[in-house]
Amino acid sequence: MEEFESSSLGRVTVYSIQGCPHCVQAKATLGGLGVPVCDVDVGKHPELRARVKELTGRSSVPQIFFNNIHVGGNDDLQKMAPEELQRLVNVVRKEPLPANAPPLPEENPTESTSGETDGEFVCERDELADLVENFKHGNVIGSHRKGLTVHKKSFSSDQLVDWLHKEKGMARAEACSTGQTMMQKKYMVSVRGCGEKEGCFGEGKGALYRLLEHDPHSALNAGRMAACIPIPAAELSLLLRELILKLFSEHLSADGKSVDYKGMSGDPAFERYCELAIQLQRVELLSLSREEKLAFFINIYNALVIHGNLRLGAPTNMLQRYKFFNYVSYLIGGELFTLQDIENGVLRGNRRGMAQLLRPFSKTDPRLQVALPDAEPLIHFALNCGAKGCPPIKTYTPKDIDSQLRTAAEAFLENDDSCLVDSGKREVRLSQIFKWYKADFGGTDEKLLKWVLDHMGDSPKKSSLQDVISAGKTKVIFLPYDWSTNGTH
Repeated sequence: MEEFESSSLGRVTVYSIQGCPHCVQAKATLGGLGVPVCDVDVGKHPELRARVKELTGRSSVPQIFFNNIHVGGNDDLQKMAPEELQRLVNVVRKEPLPANAPPLPEENPTESTSGETDGEFVCERDELADLVENFKHGNVIGSHRKGLTVHKKSFSSDQLVDWLHKEKGMARAEACSTGQTMMQKKYMVSVRGCGEKEGCFGEGKGALYRLLEHDPHSALNAGRMAACIPIPAAELSLLLRELILKLFSEHLSADGKSVDYKGMSGDPAFERYCELAIQLQRVELLSLSREEKLAFFINIYNALVIHGNLRLGAPTNMLQRYKFFNYVSYLIGGELFTLQDIENGVLRGNRRGMAQLLRPFSKTDPRLQVALPDAEPLIHFALNCGAKGCPPIKTYTPKDIDSQLRTAAEAFLENDDSCLVDSGKREVRLSQIFKWYKADFGGTDEKLLKWVLDHMGDSPKKSSLQDVISAGKTKVIFLPYDWSTNGTH
């Protein structure tokens, strides 16, 4: 919570979240008014969310109060007439804060240290890490030909067993058991199409293997070994998301409209994020509950988009966007996951995405075990694709994930750039997201409109939509999508 001091009797209160461009722009405007501004991060103080919604009728941020006078969000602030804004400034300067002023978080002396994560965690080195490191430099790994294909940086089961026997003094049975443990801990994976039985290791079978860090698909977290004992997947995703969200926020422009990705890539905090992302390689996924899976993969998707923008640059045309979402990837739990795999394979229950002819995961794909059983339509209001037309960036937690996602949907639908109701023309204009993923919202215009109505917060817009639907013959139009990037480079 930040407060800008002045001699005024009252205060301006802004409810915001970290990394929100509209919040940054609003606070930049308010900071130039010469009155105290108290910034309350509802991401760090979720206990205030219900009260703020009760006071404002809105789920979106920012929400701005001059003393106890609710102004609205950033758009309301920017459109306000200068004389009205000056009147509110005078109220704050001359009138003391009333008893019914919007609430602040309770003072907590440990908040500054316990309320934030900085992507730091204590790495407890795994018992096999040193052995794997020694093997990597043991002159065993090389190129192997199978048919017409040359598999680089690979090795056979016989080669690993021989090395463990000669260099580590293991009996061959123990060496085989160690190889199996290396697979189970995801230090190494079988090279598909080389006669292996998935997940099994054995001497003399002719199968080829590869250290996971030698993944040939250029995953953004490949190239180095994840040497730490894996921490729970949900905990790791929050550490990653909080760190990159803080990084993102620090490199927003003053008006909140653009991001200095070049400056961000040179920030030491970005290097800490990359170090942490390596630990995704061996994280355990199969024990995740539905709620943990939603939070984990939403957070990872949003972080991966930013990581991809930093490493590869933002896509600027349709072909570049196709490549970006189909090739930008992380190694997670021993498997490769692209952005498309996460969105359409995991979170949409293995449904085809835009420009996809096939489902992301085949029936024999081990990643299918991680996919949700059905598509979850609310994820479309949580995934940020790096364009200005995307929903805002947030961090999600497994606890009350459905409530968090519903709140995100309400906030998205409150925005006129995403949902606009024209009662006179009996038209409803919706974001292209509803067109692209119409199957997730019922498949027809009628079912889509019902879904939208059911997921809107109580507001004049919802009443207007109800009236338009009741009148019948509602026309649905999809708004142009703003694919422009928010990067300054």
